[in-house]
Amino acid sequence: MQSRRNFLKTAALAAIGSGTVFNSMLAGNTPAPFNINRKSGAVPRMKLRFFPYELKLRHVFTVATYSRTTTPDVQVEIEYDGIIGYGEASMPPYLQKELGTMDSVMAFLKRAQEVLPRFTDPFQLEDILAYIDGMSESDAAAKTAIDIALHDLVGKLLGAPWYKIWGLDREKAPSTTFTIGIDTPEVVRQKTEECAGQFNILKVKLGSDHDKQLIETIRSVTDLPIAVDANQGWTDKQYALDMILWLKEKGIVMVEQPMPKTQLDDIAWVTQNSPLPIFADESVQRLKDVAGLKGVFTGINIKLMKCTGMREAWKMVTLARALDMKVMVGCMTETSCAISAAAQFSPAVDFADLDGSLLIANDRFKGMQVVKGKITLLDLPGIGVEKL
Repeated sequence: MQSRRNFLKTAALAAIGSGTVFNSMLAGNTPAPFNINRKSGAVPRMKLRFFPYELKLRHVFTVATYSRTTTPDVQVEIEYDGIIGYGEASMPPYLQKELGTMDSVMAFLKRAQEVLPRFTDPFQLEDILAYIDGMSESDAAAKTAIDIALHDLVGKLLGAPWYKIWGLDREKAPSTTFTIGIDTPEVVRQKTEECAGQFNILKVKLGSDHDKQLIETIRSVTDLPIAVDANQGWTDKQYALDMILWLKEKGIVMVEQPMPKTQLDDIAWVTQNSPLPIFADESVQRLKDVAGLKGVFTGINIKLMKCTGMREAWKMVTLARALDMKVMVGCMTETSCAISAAAQFSPAVDFADLDGSLLIANDRFKGMQVVKGKITLLDLPGIGVEKL
C-alpha cells in the first residue's frame, strides 16, 4: 500500500511538474490522499463514458452573423478505482469546423473508449493526452473533454484543486466579463440594467452596422468598463483604428479580434497604433499559433475547447508570458464543468470571459461562482465541481 502511494506521488511529479501541493506532500506536511482498496494484484483501469447533452440557453444569443437558443454538448466521465473525473465538449454551430460536430465528437470518444484502458496510470497526463491528440488532426472539443476529465480525476486522486497544483493564488482571480449580445436598443438596455449591479465589467459583441448605437445604449445605463469582441467584423484597418479610438473615449478597456484572421499585417498595424490592448481570438487556437502572433496582437485569448484542454492551455499561458504578451481566458456556452476547469488558471491571466455557464438553464454542476462580479473558485479537488 505505502509503496504504491510513493509511486503515485513520484509519477505525479514526473508527469505534471512541481507545484506547491507537491512540495508540501514531499515534505510530509500533507498526507497522501489516495485510497486504493482492491484485491491484491488487481490493477485498476480507466473507464470512459459519455453522452450527448444539449445546452439550453436562457435567452436567444445573437452575434453579428447568427442567433441560437441551444448549443450541442457532450458530457464525459472517466472512472478510475471508484473515483470519477468529469469533462465536457461544447460545439457552438459556428465553430463546428474547428471543434467538431456531435457525430464526430461521439465517434472520437468511442475510439478513445477503447484506447484509454491501455494506460494504467492516470498521472501520466503527458503521455496519455499526447496519444489522444495524435488520434486525429482535428476533434479539438472531444480531446478537451478527455483532458478536463483526466485533470479532474488526477486532482481528486491528489486531493487538490488545479489552481493549487499550479501554485496559483485563487484570490488573484479577476472579475469575469458578462456578455451583452446584439439586439434591439430596448432589449440591450434591459439586459444591461439587469446585470450592471452584478458584474464589474461587461462584454459586447460588435461587427455589425450598429456598433456605435449598441455602445451608446449601454452607456445610457452604466459606466462599467467594457470589453469588446469585433469577431473579425472590421475589414479596413483605418476604420478599425478609428473605431478603437472612439471606443477608448467610451470607456472600453480591450478589443478582441478586430479584423479577419487572414489580415495579420493589418492587425499588426492596428495594434501598433491602438491605445487599447488587442487580443487574438480567431487567430489563435493552439500552442503552435502563439509565437507567430508576437508583435501582431497585444495578447491571446485561450479557450479550452479550441486548444484541446487544460494541459495545452497552461503551456500557452507560460509561452505567452515568456513572450511578454497579455493573456485572457475565454469560453463557449458550457456547463460549470468546463468553465470551472478554465477558471483554475484564471489567477494567471489579465482578462477573463467565463460567463458561459451563466447563459444556460440546465447546468449539471456547481462549480466556479461569480461573487460580486469576481471569479471565485471552490476549494474542491480537481477542477472544483460538484454534480447537481
